[in-house]
Amino acid sequence: MNFTKVIQLSFSTIVFFACATVTTYQMAFAAPVTSAATNAAVAKAEQFQVGSMHVEKYANATAKGAPVILIPGLSSGGYVWDDTVKHLQKNHELYVITLAGFNGKPAIAGPKLAKAKDSLLELIQTQKIHKPVLVGHSMGSALSIWFAQTHSNLISGVFGVDGLPVFPRSENMSLEQRSTMASNLQAQMGSADQKSYAAQQVQYMRTMGVVDLQLADKIGALSAQSDPVATAEYMADLFRLDLRKDLPAISVPLALVSPYYAPDFVAMNISAEAKHAYYESLMKGTPKLRMVPIAGARHFPMYDQPQMFQEKLAEFINSL
Repeated sequence: MNFTKVIQLSFSTIVFFACATVTTYQMAFAAPVTSAATNAAVAKAEQFQVGSMHVEKYANATAKGAPVILIPGLSSGGYVWDDTVKHLQKNHELYVITLAGFNGKPAIAGPKLAKAKDSLLELIQTQKIHKPVLVGHSMGSALSIWFAQTHSNLISGVFGVDGLPVFPRSENMSLEQRSTMASNLQAQMGSADQKSYAAQQVQYMRTMGVVDLQLADKIGALSAQSDPVATAEYMADLFRLDLRKDLPAISVPLALVSPYYAPDFVAMNISAEAKHAYYESLMKGTPKLRMVPIAGARHFPMYDQPQMFQEKLAEFINSL
């Protein structure tokens, strides 16, 4: 499957809410919510704003493990981490992020990802968060990788979930080609009206996001609460990034979750081994890389394989 086909698929299902793509040769950057999360909040949390980040802080005076910062993907709110909060809050202090423009939060002007990176630094410094673990899904994973390249001294590790240092299948594009494609993506994605945007979120989730169709519909409806124009701007910023040359600068352990849902790959004749090897190739040069394959999952393994996901995350955090 060539790159042109991948981009066509991204547009048709709209990479809006997640930095679109399908796994492997069609990967995306999005973020959903569990069915439980649609019904109630996990627990009370202190809420405040730092730069472009709305933060929910789950304090823990008796925490035994490192603090954890949870960053969702494109077009999603902190609700995507509700189950993870339940699993981690007994032993960790948690900071759950929602970026400006997502989940009903007001958008901000100017470059989106660069502001998010600066805001993450401000959060760690102003809250005096000692050596947190960054857990990022999709675009949140790419953001965490970028942050680790310049601020490894401030964190303990990165747990990235289906989010890479370069947009899949664009790795051989020139800087000029990448910039042109990013502008085209932003123009096409940002022109959708709210009704079209909402329909595309559901379609994306049904075909690429999660296996359960009822959950896909719920997640799609939640994603539709985000700002389409802001989402397109984040997407363009993300597509312009190619972080590969600075991967050797990351001095902390970095785990990368690579999900694989076999029915999606039968027609493409792509094995799980080939898919995971492709992801690993894009991470070449990362000193302390740990690949974490998860079978039976699409772009959101925390929902398709929740038990395995939480086990792998806890294993990583406890190893630091």
